[in-house]
Amino acid sequence: MKLKPFAEIIALSKEKLAESLAPIRARKVKSQAELEMAKLDDELIRLEADIQEQCSKEDINFPSLLDKLDKAALLERRKSQYAEVLAQLFPAPRELS
Repeated sequence: MKLKPFAEIIALSKEKLAESLAPIRARKVKSQAELEMAKLDDELIRLEADIQEQCSKEDINFPSLLDKLDKAALLERRKSQYAEVLAQLFPAPRELS
């Protein structure tokens, strides 16, 4: 039996380690994106409550209201972009017939 050079053994170990960590890294990335989406949901809910409150006032500040509506639309778009990116990076497993 001939031993492999130490550098090859280390390289193989790193490759195997990276291979075994791939599913964990994928879950981590997906979780990070889902966390960002949750933050967007939180911000949207707070912003929508603020918009409703502003609309209930006797004197409505329309420029401020429109700014908040624009921000809400941007947050909605960003949330849908996160969902689209997640769907592309992590497609649902196909069912076998």
